[in-house]
Amino acid sequence: MVGYVLAVDALAIAVLGGSLVGVDIASGDWIRFAALAAGSAIHIEAGREIDRLRWSAAEGATYVNLKAMWVFASVLILPLPLAIAITALSYLHSWSRLRRSAPHRNVFSASTVVLASAAAVVCLTTLNPDGHPGYTGGAIGLVAVSVAATAYWFINYTLVVGAVVLSNPDSSARKALGQLSDQFLVAGAIGLGITTAALLIYQPWLAVAQLITVLGLHRALLVGQFQTAARTDSNTGLANTVFWHEIATKELERARNNHTPLGVLYLDLDHFKAINDTHGHLAGDQVLKAVAAELKHDVRTGDLVGRLGGEEFAILLPNASPDETTNAAERIRRRIAGLVITVTTQRGPATVDGLTCSIGAATYPTAGHTLDGLLLAADTATYTAKSSGRNRVITAPHVHAN
Repeated sequence: MVGYVLAVDALAIAVLGGSLVGVDIASGDWIRFAALAAGSAIHIEAGREIDRLRWSAAEGATYVNLKAMWVFASVLILPLPLAIAITALSYLHSWSRLRRSAPHRNVFSASTVVLASAAAVVCLTTLNPDGHPGYTGGAIGLVAVSVAATAYWFINYTLVVGAVVLSNPDSSARKALGQLSDQFLVAGAIGLGITTAALLIYQPWLAVAQLITVLGLHRALLVGQFQTAARTDSNTGLANTVFWHEIATKELERARNNHTPLGVLYLDLDHFKAINDTHGHLAGDQVLKAVAAELKHDVRTGDLVGRLGGEEFAILLPNASPDETTNAAERIRRRIAGLVITVTTQRGPATVDGLTCSIGAATYPTAGHTLDGLLLAADTATYTAKSSGRNRVITAPHVHAN
C-alpha cells in the first residue's frame, strides 16, 4: 500500500516537473485561473458540511466529490501547470476546512487527479493539437473532449479503487467500486466542467450564473438525500440516534484501520425535569435547542453531535486522544454552565441559568474496542458523575483487549 501511494505521488510530481518545461502562460490564462480558483473556493465553502457527512458515510469505498467541475474545466482551457495548481488549491482548501483524512491521503487523492489531468491533456493535444489550451467546437472538438473526459475519469477512478482495495483487503470488491450512481455524479461534474470552460472562453460573465445554478442544485439534491438518510432530530437539528450510530460505526472502523484514537462523550443535562415542571415543555424544548447550538459551536468541524433522546446527547470525536477527549468534555461542561437562556412561558419571557450537565468520556481503544463497549463505558461514567454530585466529567477507566 505504501509503495503504491508513493509511486503515484512520485509520478504526479514528475508530471508537474515535465509540464513546466517550455510552458507559455498568457495573461488571459491567469485571469481564467483566478476565476476557476474563486469558483472552486466558493463551491467548497458552500457545500462543505454536506461533503463532510458524505465523506464519513463513504468509509471503505470510493468517495465522489464535484471538484471535477473546476479541475476538468482548467484542464481544457489552461496550460497543464495551472490546471495542476487548481487541483492543489482545491484539495488543500478542502482538507483545511474539513480535515477528514490524514494529509498523505489527501495528497494521494490530488496526485490521482494530476495524473488523470495529464492523461486528458495528452488526448486533447493528440486529437486536436491546435485546440489546447482552449475550447473548440465542431466534430473534432467534441471527439477530443469526450475522449479526454473518459481518460480523466478512468485514470482517476482506477487509481482510487486500487488504493481502496489495498487499504481494505477484507472489504468486498463491490464495495470498493462504489455505487453506479456516484459515477453518474462524476460524469455530471465533468459535463459541468466542459460547459464552464466554454463559458469562460466565449461568455465569461455567464459563468457566474453557472456557479449560482450549481450551488443551488448541489445543496438541494444532497441536502435532500441526507435528510432522508440521516433523519436529523427535528427539535435540535442534531443527528438523531440512528444516524449518529451509523457515522460512529464508520468512524470507529476508520480509527481501527488507521490505528488512531476516537473519543465518545455521553452528556446528560442535570435536573432537566425541573425546567419542564417550572417553565413548561415549550421552554424545555428551547433549552434543548440552545444547548444543541452550543455543542455544535464548541466542537471541531469533523466532530458529530447527536441527540440520543430526552436530555441526553452523544458527541463523537474522531482522532481525539484520551486527554483531548477529557479536555473537550470539560470545555463543554463549562460552556453549558455559563449559558443564560431566555425562554417563553405562559407567564411571559423567563430566564434559565445555572444549567449544568454530567459527562462521561470514553476513548478507543483505551476504554473499549467496539462502539457498544465505548457507549457503555461512557454511559457508566455519566452515571458515576450523576451519583457523585453532578456537574462534572468522569473518564471511563482503561480496559484490556481480550
